[in-house]
Amino acid sequence: MEPFESHSFIVKVWLEEALEDGAEAAWRGHITHVPSQERRYLQTLDDAVDFVAPYLERLGVKPHSYRRGRLKRPRTKPD
Repeated sequence: MEPFESHSFIVKVWLEEALEDGAEAAWRGHITHVPSQERRYLQTLDDAVDFVAPYLERLGVKPHSYRRGRLKRPRTKPD
């Protein structure tokens, strides 16, 4: 059996209060890749998906499979 590669991420979100009267508060956050400590600030959930995408692709996950769906394990070639 081949060793399983994995990546860890920390996601932090908070409600950013509106500075002007009548303006809506906004959700903000950041995501950090634990091994490299690379961090990206988020304004949408898609920003988090875009950050994680290259790591998933290196694991063999096809890009269309992680947009609004379940992740599928890459198929291995039989010996």
